[in-house]
Amino acid sequence: MTSESHEARLALGRLRAEVGKAVVGQDPVVGAVLVALLCGGHVLLEGVPGVAKTLLVRAVSAALDLETKRLQFTPDLMPGDVTGSMIYDARNGAFNFRAGPVFTNLLLADEINRTPPKTQSALLEAMEERQVSVDGEPRPLPQPFLVVATQNPIEYEGTYPLPEAQLDRFLLKVSVPLPPREEELNVLRAHHRGFDPRDLKAAGVEPVANAADLAAGRAAIRQVQVADEVLAYVVDLVGATRVAPALELGASPRGAIALLAVSKAYAWLNGRDYVIPDDVKAYVVPTLRHRVRLRADAALDGVTVESVLGAVLAAVPAPR
Repeated sequence: MTSESHEARLALGRLRAEVGKAVVGQDPVVGAVLVALLCGGHVLLEGVPGVAKTLLVRAVSAALDLETKRLQFTPDLMPGDVTGSMIYDARNGAFNFRAGPVFTNLLLADEINRTPPKTQSALLEAMEERQVSVDGEPRPLPQPFLVVATQNPIEYEGTYPLPEAQLDRFLLKVSVPLPPREEELNVLRAHHRGFDPRDLKAAGVEPVANAADLAAGRAAIRQVQVADEVLAYVVDLVGATRVAPALELGASPRGAIALLAVSKAYAWLNGRDYVIPDDVKAYVVPTLRHRVRLRADAALDGVTVESVLGAVLAAVPAPR
């Protein structure tokens, strides 16, 4: 491991501690966002209102020296509000492009499932191609570019399920749980002492990593070794979702590619230049949960995607 790679890993490790100054009890979620950043993928955070999804993303952006924009998705949001549009300039009698909030390094798409599918799909090209087309002209986005979207569970009133094509563009779908009692008590203690979630500087959150650290981390991850046995393990896990009786749709090869990528990033963050089966196991659920679909009768019986993926993990033997 080179000194540059080592320094980048230390800097990104400090990012987790920095976010912890503002967000209590969500370290696994912070770790997942960090993995997505290193893989150059997008992440979807799902949880009930009030579990600090937006605060977590704002804290991550504050700890990174990257340009960040926030877009609140609402029922009346238009596609041009996301990508930008051509605006007529009366001074010179010409149309000029006014860039939308998608032209940034880290886009916080807040409550993405509160806007109709037409506007949700405006993000699709940006997420996949790292560019948007406005008035027939492709316009590249800044690099790095990452969408961190938050959504409320679909059973909440006023939400629209994300199109499957867009769901598949998210590298990870991470569940943001309610905090345990002790962690919730710590949240109250912080607010009692005057913590203001709108003022992260006052909470002591400062930039501790930057785009160069991300670039060094990504370069190091490309050098992480994966044995054929571990590659076969990834393929077998994904293949098992296609024959699981409770699923009507299993994960595609894109899911296997994503699982390999996050396993390599997780291994590197843990100080290794090779992947072990435990690295794969750690991210099976967040990588595949949004790429499979339950059968209707299984859902009625109370089966969950997470329980099916847990059964897949238990059934597929890991290499030794």
